Amino acid sequence: MVFAQLDLAVQWGEMVAIVGESGSGKSTLLHLLSGLDRPSAGDVYFDSDKGPRSLAAMEEEELAELRNREIGFVWQQHYLLPEFTALENVMMPLLIGGQPPAAAESTSRAWLDRVGLSPRASHRSGELSGGEQQRVALARALVGDPSFLMADEPTGNLDAATGAAVFELIRRLHSEQQGARKRFASIIVTHNLHQAQSCDRVVSLMEGQLQEQLQPGIQSE
Repeated sequence: MVFAQLDLAVQWGEMVAIVGESGSGKSTLLHLLSGLDRPSAGDVYFDSDKGPRSLAAMEEEELAELRNREIGFVWQQHYLLPEFTALENVMMPLLIGGQPPAAAESTSRAWLDRVGLSPRASHRSGELSGGEQQRVALARALVGDPSFLMADEPTGNLDAATGAAVFELIRRLHSEQQGARKRFASIIVTHNLHQAQSCDRVVSLMEGQLQEQLQPGIQSE
């Protein structure tokens, strides 16, 4: 058993960092929270407009629909399709969701502008730097206006300066999305404690359990 009596609640508006040693189960936890994996016991609840919904009670098709509509993913690897341009990669979720090409292109161009990559829209992934690739991946994750951003070591493959810039972009976009749609939250798995401490809340995964970490300057009672 990876987790034992694990309990985590994420409120709308929060940007929560999950930290822990390699192999502690951080990625597994993210997969459970997003419905990519199912727990052997317990449940995950998603707060929808109609109230809390049990992920365990959902059929696979319903669960896939919830993921596609409500969750944007960013991984350590960018997973951009190499044969397509940056613009086409960002458009892909919208096209798969049935949006007309003209509308998908307009929305995707706007997102590339938000991540500072408008001039690189016609470049394929192999022509982009590592930081630019992650910016495209971030635009692709958020282009469908999800309720959650879930990121697994989004700066893990980047050098320190580039990683800091990408993480700052994630923070800015989180703030903008939360302000625009109210029902938005981010969960970030990271090994970078400095980046984690810039989030609203930091939880540490140790021996299958989560422990709240105090932010700098906050004293325990």
